[in-house]
Amino acid sequence: MKDNFDLITLRVVVAAAGCGSISAAGDQLELATAAASARITALEKLLGFRIFERSPRGVHLTPNGNVLVERARRIIADADRLYTDMYEYRQGLEGHVHVLANSSSLLQILPDVLSSFAQQSPRIQVEVEERSSSQTQRALLDGLADVGVVDAPIRVRGIDLEDFFRDDIVIVVHVDHPLAQHERVHLNTVLDEEFIALIESTALSARLAMSASYANKTLRIRMRMHGFDAITRMVAAGLGVGMLPLQAIRPQLATLPIKAIRLCDTWATRVHRIATRRDVPVSPAAKTFIAALRSERERHNSDSEEWR
Repeated sequence: MKDNFDLITLRVVVAAAGCGSISAAGDQLELATAAASARITALEKLLGFRIFERSPRGVHLTPNGNVLVERARRIIADADRLYTDMYEYRQGLEGHVHVLANSSSLLQILPDVLSSFAQQSPRIQVEVEERSSSQTQRALLDGLADVGVVDAPIRVRGIDLEDFFRDDIVIVVHVDHPLAQHERVHLNTVLDEEFIALIESTALSARLAMSASYANKTLRIRMRMHGFDAITRMVAAGLGVGMLPLQAIRPQLATLPIKAIRLCDTWATRVHRIATRRDVPVSPAAKTFIAALRSERERHNSDSEEWR
């Protein structure tokens, strides 16, 4: 049964019904008339009824043939859609991408990327979640995400990283704080201050703790916050100092009584990276999204001032 009831035969039947002629249907489908006729005859034998009434002037559908053609048209349309969908999936034009990203990238660069990508690749669904860099790398290793954006000073085995964008870490103080008179400082000169810090699982918290350890100082953490905005508001209230990425807090710098002081430390310029799982091919849709990230990287690279 499967050898006879196939899409080609259904296409012959639908074409013959539309043309009123088996020979015309054969021409339309690039089949010899005899081959087209044989397919119809074999299907009629299989189904146990005549699909067409034949005459010298052509063919006409029987009542049973009408039912068959109506169903066949839907089947053929579904098959054609399936082929198109699979072609677009293979070409990276359709699919789903699960992206995990750190706070800095979500505030600084990803909104523009996602907006442009939605317009250029509307058939690819991008699911984005905010995660710390360490969480993102673990999720990639566990196969729970396709792409990550991380601040990863320490490379994790099994993760491939490529540069994406840079930002600058600054100390944030109230405008009346004694440090506000400085334009640049070394972090070790600030470590005696009370800090409003991010939660401990973030890359920024790890950098702050590492710097204190290298300086043989104990961090004085007054509060821990989940977001950059909360930290700037606590600093604006005079409750401590913060360490945050300059580019991510420009709106707060314009509206709150706070000042950003650049750090002289070499590590204060961070490189955020695109992360994928090593030795596991990414899907075509994920490749398309990564290409969009790379295009955004090149756009920023073309203007060093915008990049920094």
